[in-house]
Amino acid sequence: MKHPRAHLLALSVALALGAPIVQAQGVRPEVGKPLQQASELLRAGKAKEALAKAREADAVGGKTAAEQLTVDRMKAAAAQRAGDMGAAIQALEAIHGKVGGGEQGQVAEQLASAYAQQRNNGKATEWLNKAIAAGNNSGTIKQLQSYLQSTSGDFGAIAKDAGAAVAAAEQGGRRPDEGDLLRLADAQQRLNNMNGYVATLEKLVQYYPKKDYWTAYLGRLPRKPGFADRFALDLLRLKLANGLLTKTEDFMEMAQLCLQAGLPAEGRRVAEQGFKSGALGTGPEAGRHQRLRDLAIKQEGEAKAALATQITEAEAAKEGDSLVKVGYAHVSLGEVDKGIELIQKGIAKGHLKRPEDAKLRLGMAQLQSPKTKAAAMQTLRSVKGTEGAGDIARLFAIIGAV
Repeated sequence: MKHPRAHLLALSVALALGAPIVQAQGVRPEVGKPLQQASELLRAGKAKEALAKAREADAVGGKTAAEQLTVDRMKAAAAQRAGDMGAAIQALEAIHGKVGGGEQGQVAEQLASAYAQQRNNGKATEWLNKAIAAGNNSGTIKQLQSYLQSTSGDFGAIAKDAGAAVAAAEQGGRRPDEGDLLRLADAQQRLNNMNGYVATLEKLVQYYPKKDYWTAYLGRLPRKPGFADRFALDLLRLKLANGLLTKTEDFMEMAQLCLQAGLPAEGRRVAEQGFKSGALGTGPEAGRHQRLRDLAIKQEGEAKAALATQITEAEAAKEGDSLVKVGYAHVSLGEVDKGIELIQKGIAKGHLKRPEDAKLRLGMAQLQSPKTKAAAMQTLRSVKGTEGAGDIARLFAIIGAV
């Protein structure tokens, strides 16, 4: 957050910037004249001179309550702009006791900001609470509250307040404020609440799918307790989908993992994208890059020739895992509808080693066809599990929803 001085509210005082003060009702000329001069000096950007004129008006004896309030308003406005927080606080406290309603909450907010500038966080918090009690729930109040909590190191309070704001928005069917999510993530990280931090990063990716948030989340996800290594290829797929796959070693690793998974067509496409981007095909390892692409092309041809036999063997198997695998191989080769059909048959057959993984593959397959995109979202959102399938499925659902 910016320094609180940047958030001080300008006093909306017609006497300071509007009609001539000598004409204001209940203000005698000997009080009104210097105040009018102060108003003109404020408009000219001469805050210190304006404050001197406001003090000249304050020195007039026998002022009525209305005159004193007018003087205090001008003193507060001039002092704030002159950076004299001591004088501003004195005038604002005098005003606070004489006004009511919404203005009282605004004055309390200005007092909280002024005390924060003096690094008197105790008094700043006291006036902040008074502003809230008076019904002032402005965005500036939230920012000032965050500033005071962060300067005091009370990250537990920040997490509680930001978490409540995020929860309230979600329960109300609204997108949480990005600032609240960032405050929550920062507080959770400082409190070493890594599970909470990862969950908040996921919300940032969901509601504000920026590359920085995707990078932070995908970098943290593999370290989540229980996350299985078998989802390494899926993490690279997510990076590729979000334009985050840029390094030579990443393209090489992803292409190799595709070949190991029996998906040479996908491996060939990854290698070709690496060549197109310039990450592959250059430097001393260019020959190795070319050999990997050639191997993917060769295995792709072999995979196509073996599909019919693989389907027959998978259909004869007791477990449905082989049908799921051969079905996703069809999807990789561009036969999406056939692949979806086979994966569904595998799931229906049952006896699956990892049922949630199978649902994940089905959802990813459905996502690749416009005809089944709605079904894909439903499938992906149904995936559970603690080893990473549920996390990966939610991320693909986020991509599918864009």
